[in-house]
Amino acid sequence: MKAVSVVTIKKELQHRSKEELMELCLRLSKFKKENKELLTYLLFESHDETGYIETVKQELDLQFESINTDSYFYIKKSVRKILRLIKKFSRYSLKKETEVELLLYFCNKLKDFSPSIKRNVTLTNIYDRQILRIKKIVTNLHEDLQYDYNLQLEELKD
Repeated sequence: MKAVSVVTIKKELQHRSKEELMELCLRLSKFKKENKELLTYLLFESHDETGYIETVKQELDLQFESINTDSYFYIKKSVRKILRLIKKFSRYSLKKETEVELLLYFCNKLKDFSPSIKRNVTLTNIYDRQILRIKKIVTNLHEDLQYDYNLQLEELKD
């Protein structure tokens, strides 16, 4: 079965009743964890973006605490996993400010991580790529936000 385009789906959904739409959403939420997480965000957390960011930061803290520090190999795997989580959570929000906040938090945690990431080239490259990604996103934001985020970026460079 080939999936149809989003435009076609949108047109078809316009012809459905409220009850049918609710049934479709509930059925969709049963198939993938991401679908359920997205619905949870849209229904319960989208109205309070700062609360959502704090919840995600707590999840990131748990992930950082559970990193196996026996070797840099395990640290790299865990750091990549955390970045995938950040990407997923920021995709739910669709707000660039949320993505910048989460990436800045990630970079702060990674900078203060023990053992130091400076002893490993791959981890340092991951860190540098995230800094560049933040800079790229910040250039498209409002001037006041740009100033605030650039101050935080300067602190990360020190």
